[in-house]
Amino acid sequence: MRCGPLCRFLWLWPYLSYIEAVPIRKVQDDTKTLIKTIVTRINDISHTQSVSSKQRVTGLDFIPGLLPVLSLSKMDQILAIYQQILTSLPSRNVIQISNDLENLRDLLHLLASSKSCPLPQARALETLESLGGVLEASLYSTEVVALSRLQGSLQDMLRQLDLSPGC
Repeated sequence: MRCGPLCRFLWLWPYLSYIEAVPIRKVQDDTKTLIKTIVTRINDISHTQSVSSKQRVTGLDFIPGLLPVLSLSKMDQILAIYQQILTSLPSRNVIQISNDLENLRDLLHLLASSKSCPLPQARALETLESLGGVLEASLYSTEVVALSRLQGSLQDMLRQLDLSPGC
């Protein structure tokens, strides 16, 4: 008697039944921890404390400010904008933060898929096409304002995650 694929599958079944999916609570906790880590990294950059996240700076209106209610898709869009801005900056201070934002977006995608929310891939951001000119004119200001507003947005996201945001 030959044992075909069905016999091998039945033999593996007890082992496969012990494999569990990552609990969504763990993903949510990891997301909150990563947000706190990014906020700490921003705090460690001393010059970001000089600008309020609510302050308006002429020419830097493309950098998102604070929003009252954030859905998972809106959080992803905001993080995509910040990630694009930070990767455009030549400062070494923001490299790790940009990498952390990519990981945070991946965690948000896991949260969204657990709620059966399809998150569209962030499309090319047309509003940032003129970023090169702004960077040449005010590199330091762009970094300070972007990090300050990112910090405020992340703190809002942290509060929203406690309220279990929608799609």
